[in-house]
Amino acid sequence: MPAEIGGTALEGIPLEEETRSLAPDGPTEHPAPWPRLARLSPVKALILNGNATFRHNNVALLSVNSVLADEVLSSAEFDERLAPSLKRLRLSKKLLERVSGVAERRWWSAGTTFDDAAISAGKQALDAAGIEPGQIGLLINTSVTRRNLEPSVASKVHHGLGLPSSAMNFDIANACLGFVNGMTLAANMIDSGQISYALIVAGEDAQPTQEVTFQRLNDPNSTREDYLRQFATLTLGSGAAAAVIGPADLHPGKPRILGGVSRAGTAHHELCVGGPAGMYTDSKGLLDNGLELVVDAWDEAHAAGWNWKSMDRYVTHQVSKSYTNAIIKAVGLVKDKVPVTFPKWGNVGPASLPMTLWQEAKSLKPGDRVLCMGVGSGLNTAMMELAW
Repeated sequence: MPAEIGGTALEGIPLEEETRSLAPDGPTEHPAPWPRLARLSPVKALILNGNATFRHNNVALLSVNSVLADEVLSSAEFDERLAPSLKRLRLSKKLLERVSGVAERRWWSAGTTFDDAAISAGKQALDAAGIEPGQIGLLINTSVTRRNLEPSVASKVHHGLGLPSSAMNFDIANACLGFVNGMTLAANMIDSGQISYALIVAGEDAQPTQEVTFQRLNDPNSTREDYLRQFATLTLGSGAAAAVIGPADLHPGKPRILGGVSRAGTAHHELCVGGPAGMYTDSKGLLDNGLELVVDAWDEAHAAGWNWKSMDRYVTHQVSKSYTNAIIKAVGLVKDKVPVTFPKWGNVGPASLPMTLWQEAKSLKPGDRVLCMGVGSGLNTAMMELAW
C-alpha cells in the first residue's frame, strides 16, 4: 500500500464489463476440508489444516471507541474528480457506488493527522474504560498508514497519551487484520500475567493515496485495466479506533474475549500490493481466495469445538457489498446480524472492524454473543468470539 494508507484485502470488485454485475453473485462452492485431509498422513493433514486456535481465560473488553473523520466525500464527488477518465474510458459516473456500495467516505480536515486521531481515540477509550494512563502496560498501534519507516507510530501515540515508560509500545502491521491481531497478542499477555491492561489503536488516512489515484487515472494514457487495478483505492476511508482490554476478574460484567482461530493463505501475498507509488489489486483473486480462506477457517474452527452458527452479531471487515454478501452466503450467516458501515465510512483498513464494533456495542446487551471476522491482504484471516 502507499506510505500513507494501508492495504485493504478483498476490497476490490471485478470491473470487466460495466454493463453487467462486476462482482460474483455468490462465492464459489467450497468443498468441506475434511475429505481431502482424511486422505493424507496426519502430519500433512495438520500442515494443510493450518489453523491456530486460541482461547483466553481471563480477558475482558473494557471499552471500544472511534473517532470519525470530519469531511464527508460522496462517491458522486469522486466521480466528478474522475470525470475526464470516466468519459474517455466510457465508464458510468455511478459505477463506483453501484459496484462497491460505498456512498460516502471521510477525510480528515486540514491540521488533523491520522496519529493525532489515534491519540484522540485512545484517550476516549481510556476514559470509557475508567483506566488511567499509568495503568497501561502495553500499547499496540495497528495503523497501516504511516508517514515514515521509523520510529513507530506507536511511539508518538505513547507520548501523546502520557503513558508510563514501563508501558511497552510498538506497531503491528498486518494490513486490515492488524487490530484483531493486536487484541489477540495483548490478550495473551494479560492471560500470562505479564501485563494488566493494554490499549490497541488504529488511525487511517485515505486522502493522500486517493489524491494520487485521481492524478494517475486522469492521465490521458490511463486504461480500463488501470481503473480496474486501482478501483479498490477509491473505496477507502479515513478514521480511527481504540480499545482497552484487561483482566476479566477485576471487571465483572464487561464483555469477555473468549478466543478464536487464525489462518494464513500467504500463497496469495501478491494479490494486493501497495507502496508510495500506489495500490494495486487483483480484485477477483482477492475475493475468490479470501473466501476460500475464510470458509476453511470457519469449517475447521467448528470441527475444533467452536460453535458460531447462532451469534447475535457478526462484525466483519468492512469492504464492499459484494464481499459482505459473499461471506454471508459462504458460511450461512443471517444477513440482519451482519452490520455494515462501509456505505458511509468506506473501507477504513484495520480500523473498520473496531469502528463497526463500536457502533454495534450501543445496542448489545448482556448475554449477546459477537463474532469478529477479520481478514487482511497477504492473505490472513482471524475470528474472535466476544461474550457480552
